[in-house]
Amino acid sequence: MTLSHTSQADEVVVPTLPAAVLWDMDGTLVDTEPYWIQAEHELVAAHGGEWNDEFAHQLVGNALEVSAQLIIDKSGISLTVPEIVDALLERVIAQVERRVPWRPGARELLLELGSLGVPSLLVTMSWRSLADMVVQRLPEGAFDHLVTGDEVSHGKPHPEPYLAAARLVGVDPADCIAIEDSPAGVRSATAAGVPTIAIPHVVPVPPIAGAVHIDTLAGVAAADLTTIVSSVRSPR
Repeated sequence: MTLSHTSQADEVVVPTLPAAVLWDMDGTLVDTEPYWIQAEHELVAAHGGEWNDEFAHQLVGNALEVSAQLIIDKSGISLTVPEIVDALLERVIAQVERRVPWRPGARELLLELGSLGVPSLLVTMSWRSLADMVVQRLPEGAFDHLVTGDEVSHGKPHPEPYLAAARLVGVDPADCIAIEDSPAGVRSATAAGVPTIAIPHVVPVPPIAGAVHIDTLAGVAAADLTTIVSSVRSPR
């Protein structure tokens, strides 16, 4: 009589997937930060103000109303916050209509998560008009929900956008993973208790508790995500 057994080496390890992945858009999913910076330069120049990339980099990741007020404060142009927001959105939407510049590995990871049944939510400080245009360039259902800057009371770096996203799918923020590229976005996600992958792009992201830095999403698979954030994830 022969007894069979399964050794530890024969065991199949099933990767743990996050309850949901919460995606930033500008600079993380799509490389639209240059579009925003170009729009700022054009708008300020058209109204006789002065602008530079140092100022522009201070706006990355912020709520649009906050960025608009910073433009007023730093450039001296005499437009209102709503006028600046509308003008910037119009310029960026026109650019996106011509081409959506996906960030390396982002679209591939997003679609893989969908194929595995992991909810993805877009958490962006861009407004719904721009977010919808980007999402329409993806297969239907790529995102389960959108949280946009014109639909929250407090934008990034406040935790509200990420807390709202977790509520939409009824999961604990700690069981999600956020993917961000800016200091404001990373602070928003970590303040909400979401383990965060920071991928600095246009501006550097300082060390922030609750976040792990990587260089790119290129080659990152869904099964890698929980391993990447393991050092900052609270034990359950």
